[in-house]
Amino acid sequence: MKDHGGARRGTEDGAMYRRVAADLRDAIADGAYGSGGKLPAEAALATHYGVSRGTIRQALALLRSNGLVTSRRGTRRVVLGAAPVQSFSELLSFTNWARSIGEEPGAVLDSMVVRPADDQERERLRLEPGAEVYAALRVRTLSGRPVMIERTVYPVWVGELVAELPVNEVSYTEQLLEHGIVFADADHTIDLAYADADDARLLGCADGAALLRERRHTTDPAGRPLEWSEDRYLPGTVAFTVHNSIAASALSRLRHAGPAR
Repeated sequence: MKDHGGARRGTEDGAMYRRVAADLRDAIADGAYGSGGKLPAEAALATHYGVSRGTIRQALALLRSNGLVTSRRGTRRVVLGAAPVQSFSELLSFTNWARSIGEEPGAVLDSMVVRPADDQERERLRLEPGAEVYAALRVRTLSGRPVMIERTVYPVWVGELVAELPVNEVSYTEQLLEHGIVFADADHTIDLAYADADDARLLGCADGAALLRERRHTTDPAGRPLEWSEDRYLPGTVAFTVHNSIAASALSRLRHAGPAR
């Protein structure tokens, strides 16, 4: 294994798609399209804002991730409502969730290495045999208290950007968005895991202690894999609830009322 830092890359429309998304979000909140109404076609929006259709697609993906519009491809997006029931970004981003409950999020990078992908990583990230990945191990904190271990594996084109971020960067997700990388879809598996040596060392729990585990596979609007992640939480620090709706299905974190043990 080797430590590595790739070249940080910008994106031509990195900030514009967020401005377009913010403007459309305001219009939706003001009822400009009505609940169940359709947004203008991508080509019309691109002309209106003077940007490329790719920029419009990124903006729509961001609205989709927040539960504001439908995600059907090949059709005009339908407005679901002025506000989502639960935010996709809160589950995707520990930082967003922590701030939503009034806590100060933190992160401590334990290691960032480049190594060959294992069989599961190659399958999840759709990599060729022998391909390398960037593997990050971080401790996530709430107001200075360690609550979660984050193990995330990135394909090289994403990992190069992550490796250039400051070691104390709180939110990789927010920084990758600035580079035009949109987290559009995620599959989550939640179950129980038992603390290994790294978990015990970084969380201060006993080796073999039960931890709540969330595994996440995330893709961009084009379906390209962006990350394969495994997060392990101390008991009593987080709970997950599933909300089902005819329009959307979302999953979010809820802070446990009692103290962590």
